[in-house]
Amino acid sequence: MQALASKEGRATELISLYVPPGKQISDAINMLRDEYGTASNIKSTTTRKNVQEAIVKVQQRLKLFKDSGENGIVIFCGAIPQEGGGPGSERIETYVIVPPEPIRIYLYRCDSRFHTEHLQEMLREKETYGILLIDASGATIATLQGKKLDIVRQMASGVAGKTRAGGQSARRYERLRDMQLNEYFTRVGQHANDVFLQIETLKGIILAGPGPTKYDFEKGDYLNYQLKNKIIDTIDTAYVEEQGVKEVVEKAPEIMRKVRYIEEKQIMQQFLYEVGHDTGMITYGEAEVRRVLEAGAVRTLLISEKVDLLRVTVKCSACGYEEKHTIKSQMLTEFEQSLSGKPCPKCQAPSLAIADKQDIIDDLAQLAEQANTDVEIISAETEEGQMLKNAFGGIAAILRFKMQG
Repeated sequence: MQALASKEGRATELISLYVPPGKQISDAINMLRDEYGTASNIKSTTTRKNVQEAIVKVQQRLKLFKDSGENGIVIFCGAIPQEGGGPGSERIETYVIVPPEPIRIYLYRCDSRFHTEHLQEMLREKETYGILLIDASGATIATLQGKKLDIVRQMASGVAGKTRAGGQSARRYERLRDMQLNEYFTRVGQHANDVFLQIETLKGIILAGPGPTKYDFEKGDYLNYQLKNKIIDTIDTAYVEEQGVKEVVEKAPEIMRKVRYIEEKQIMQQFLYEVGHDTGMITYGEAEVRRVLEAGAVRTLLISEKVDLLRVTVKCSACGYEEKHTIKSQMLTEFEQSLSGKPCPKCQAPSLAIADKQDIIDDLAQLAEQANTDVEIISAETEEGQMLKNAFGGIAAILRFKMQG
């Protein structure tokens, strides 16, 4: 979803369509027909062509559905500029998503970006982040689920402040203070365990607060080991009460992006482990991955967001013969020209033409959905992500079982 959200068009030519459950597909298609007519008024020839082509693509995808299903349908489609290419290098990319739960809006937008925020919010709402702020004066325990922030508990430490007195009395005072801190940390840990351990959707815990106290707490065995393993970041805040929680929430999107990078690194490290130990439980390359996907052997499909390939269907208008090719997107025009006058392998008529073209990510994701395979779109912002793109062609798979041949 992050990869989709980051895509941008050169103009307002990226379409986002949300069709809620119960909405007639025919209504959405008719609405798009009206939008196609409206788009004919766009002054820029390139923008007009891209918008109308995207609308046609969305209509074609909608026609594949009998109804909008239990959760609705979301389609993103538009002309995306290709890396390193200038004006005219755009290609139409289409993404069809069945939401994880029913969507509540009927939305059509034509913009310079895809409107993924409604889906992202839905996904975020399923994940809960724990927030624990602590310093020597007090602690706050909170949860963040989507946009819902809940301050569960606030407590004062009861720990005396540091003294400037010298001699024996100062050392005794510090020993007493250390005992009070330990009792306070134990109390905070127990409350955090009670709150966080019962949350099934707990994605991670953010530890925060002013000063070094949070690090002392983290080093000790005050949190259940399961929760210690879920600490995803430790950050500084100016406050420890409600204002401090709000500081954490402001920083949360960046923290969550880091979590996704960590997840991607773990997935890729598992893949690289299988490669290094020659277990026979991975494969890579578009043709080989397609073969094992069709055999239902793939547990996790890995695709680099930087893959720049199209799956093209060529059809003979005379006899209906079809064949499929995978080509680089920048080679599309050259490939299309190569079909001119080329005889059909079946009937020999010079009637071959491109009948359909689809982004390879979309194409393989559809195969994965049929095989109940997990799909991971891997960014190129980590070393492992770069390795997937450069060393393995950007397409790989972790298998459910070994394949012969």
